[in-house]
Amino acid sequence: MRRLIVTADDFGLAIPVNEAVERAHLHGILSTASLMVAAPESADAVERAHHLPKLRVGLHVVLVNGRPALAPERVPDLVDSRGRFASNLFVAGVRYFFKPGVRRQLEAEIREQFRLFAQTGLALDHANAQNHMHVHPAIFSLIVKVGREFGLRAVRIPNEPFGPAWRATRSHFGSRFAQSVFLSPWLALMKRRLRAAGMIGNDYIFGMVDTGHMDARHLRAFIAQLPHGTSEIYSHPATARWPQADPPDADYAGEFTALIDPAVIGDLHASNVRPATFSDLARDGI
Repeated sequence: MRRLIVTADDFGLAIPVNEAVERAHLHGILSTASLMVAAPESADAVERAHHLPKLRVGLHVVLVNGRPALAPERVPDLVDSRGRFASNLFVAGVRYFFKPGVRRQLEAEIREQFRLFAQTGLALDHANAQNHMHVHPAIFSLIVKVGREFGLRAVRIPNEPFGPAWRATRSHFGSRFAQSVFLSPWLALMKRRLRAAGMIGNDYIFGMVDTGHMDARHLRAFIAQLPHGTSEIYSHPATARWPQADPPDADYAGEFTALIDPAVIGDLHASNVRPATFSDLARDGI
């Protein structure tokens, strides 16, 4: 059986993002959103989500490219002089792994983000992290540890299958192949550790290499190539650009219109792919 979760990340980042999530869920194929609890428009996102009972919402843990939920002075080893997380993923990863005392601050920040999510009153569908930082061993372990305290049942596994993704796009051969070769062993271990913790994850994901450009052509091609099991397609939709939007070449509006494109909707309905959410998987024990 083939199942598909369609997710929007960065819910709460800006009003155009929140508008896109709402409209793509009501009029398109979007089933799921990942909420940034400390983002500027998180309150607006939560209000919208409460009026969308079928939308499943998870926590988008932010530990890079953003601001902490805790006061900066409580996580001094995680932030710069402006009180912001690092934007360089490699530097952040090394710091989070080797710097003494940083693990305690990471745990405190992750716990605060889970606490803020719990305060929204929304059911926790899943967790993942900004820029897939939950692939980092220390962060993954803490998300599982802290998440269990808050009823977490599912975590995104950022495993893009090389063959289907390459056949769908015929682009970025090198990056797709390298990602598959070097990440696959750790991603398989992540999934085993989730199972041991009584949690589940998706089998595959689409959107990692093509993030910012998940237009209708990409969605239709990915739907046609979905492998057996549970896949997640994720994107970053917005109804329009906003002043702080980054990177400058990302087509946020194009990603939104793809989610409501009649051809995309038609392809999904005509396929034998079953729409799903992480909550569905957890309920069914998949």
